[in-house]
Amino acid sequence: MQEAPIIDALILCGGRAERMGGMDKGLIELHHKPLVTWVIERIKPQVRQILINANRNQEIYSQWGYPIFPDATPDYAGPLAGFQAGLSATRAEYLLVVPCDSPLVPINLVRELFRGFDSEQTQLSYVATPVISEDGETSFQTHPVFCLMKSNILPSLNNFIHSGQRKIDKWFKELHSVQIVFNDDSAFANINSPDELKEITQKLC
Repeated sequence: MQEAPIIDALILCGGRAERMGGMDKGLIELHHKPLVTWVIERIKPQVRQILINANRNQEIYSQWGYPIFPDATPDYAGPLAGFQAGLSATRAEYLLVVPCDSPLVPINLVRELFRGFDSEQTQLSYVATPVISEDGETSFQTHPVFCLMKSNILPSLNNFIHSGQRKIDKWFKELHSVQIVFNDDSAFANINSPDELKEITQKLC
């Protein structure tokens, strides 16, 4: 019988959140509970350990009892800098990455993303959701910050970042990556503005 893979999770809490007025999104409350708590509760049963990528308020985040890792650079270099921090810290074979501002992240996220590793060549799988146009054509919206990756791809990411690159989709194209389709796009809704916070608050009433 094949042993279950060892998977850690990284929660990205390291952004500037400019559209939220610079507030630390992971600490914004939704129904009296910080967004990061919503995410932790949904992914904790799916992984061995949780890591948090945070560039500020580390003392507050440490209250959840998980190790905190800031970006290696001080210039808020974007999600890939968080990926780099998590891959540098984990000792697991796989790393799940999720953002802190998506409180409805699926409880079967790891199981579904792991389906993409049916080939030994696969290095990374990521979420996509279907979009139906007015004429009935189906396309797919990608959600690259919801992904599962092998931890041994850190050298590839280091080289990519050191070359001055920051675009997630461009790095994914350098890897053996696959997209996994989830039909419920609301599960990946993230909160980028006060209006979006209000909307999801009302939905969860």
